[in-house]
Amino acid sequence: QVQLVESGGGLVQAGGSLRLSCTASGSIFRRMGWYRQAPGKQRELVATITNVGDTNYADSVKGRFTISRDSAKNAVYLEMNSLKPEDTGVYYCKMTDKATRDYWGQGTQITVSS
Repeated sequence: QVQLVESGGGLVQAGGSLRLSCTASGSIFRRMGWYRQAPGKQRELVATITNVGDTNYADSVKGRFTISRDSAKNAVYLEMNSLKPEDTGVYYCKMTDKATRDYWGQGTQITVSS
């Protein structure tokens, strides 16, 4: 059974930094990523990374966030710098296995105060 466990959320002032981690067990994942959902809004893509290291970022986080992975540990990370109040939301990691099945983490709250 695949389980994803996230950590690293919290409260931070604008301009600050946070690092999210997500580790998984039970499968081998082709693509890993982070998504977020602000109150009253739809869940949106933040960043993804493939098993060969290709990355994709939402325009709103380019230059501020960095996604990375450790495939040996089945882990994905999101380094977030220069955080803004509009980055506030619940952040979810998602992993896609070789059969293109998606698995989601439980979500971690990030609140950026102005």
